Amino acid sequence: MRNILLFGKGFKEDNEVYLHTLMTNLDKRNVKIFMNGTYQDLLVNHGILFCNNCIPLNNTNELEAAQIDVVITLGGDGTILEAITLIKHLEIPILGINLGRLGFLAIIEKGKIEKALEKLFDHRYSIGERVMLQLNGAEELFGDKSFALNDFTIHKRDTSAMIKVHTFIDGSFLNSYWADGLIISTPTGSTGYSLSCGGPIVFPYSGNFIITPVAPHDMNARPVVLSDKTELSFVIEGRGENFLCTLDSRFEIVTSEYKLSVKKCPFQTKLVQLEGVSFQETIHNKLLWGKDFRA
Repeated sequence: MRNILLFGKGFKEDNEVYLHTLMTNLDKRNVKIFMNGTYQDLLVNHGILFCNNCIPLNNTNELEAAQIDVVITLGGDGTILEAITLIKHLEIPILGINLGRLGFLAIIEKGKIEKALEKLFDHRYSIGERVMLQLNGAEELFGDKSFALNDFTIHKRDTSAMIKVHTFIDGSFLNSYWADGLIISTPTGSTGYSLSCGGPIVFPYSGNFIITPVAPHDMNARPVVLSDKTELSFVIEGRGENFLCTLDSRFEIVTSEYKLSVKKCPFQTKLVQLEGVSFQETIHNKLLWGKDFRA
């Protein structure tokens, strides 16, 4: 392992010590360190001078040419979601260091950076391949980023009235959802927006998509789990002319004229799974499962 990209998007002064720990440990291993250009500029502007020796990368072509072995993200789950818009089809493995709060993807705690790097360079890890969604019908809006690791949503705008989303599975009618919106998530995204709207937790690699309505008017509308081999398509109705369409943290405005559909993306996101770290352990820690708080 010789070429590593450090990817970040925000900075807090409290995290400077952890960045220093990371850089010091990478320097000892004689690796070539790259950094996304916007993050490097941000650190330099905050007086973090030890990142000056990093090589800046600004787009996917530069990333491919650099032959990066692993991307280390510095932030939370949102930082990983942004990193995949740079990685795209290259499928470079990601190791997420959590400098944020609750994280199901960036699971390496900032106080355990040294131990994480030891496992990484000792090859004590596996690579998990996470399914993503591909959106069709809005390519002129999302361009070559028409994919999502967590979820795709259709949502009403602002305080407008609820919308109706007619939903089809492989062209066959499923349901019409009267709601504030509709979430289509991957197993990875099941612990995100879908979970907050009452959707189930689905383990990675389950081979599923999850449909979760947002504040449905019809109380019979429940989350649905289906195979990720299907294609879902939608027809949107509403009093307003415009609706929100999101892919992870990216959003655009669409109208009922858009013929939107989602299916499994032809490429995946690869996550570094360090030895001794599992999804079950993550949800135990993040959701406090198995803890008894009775007085």
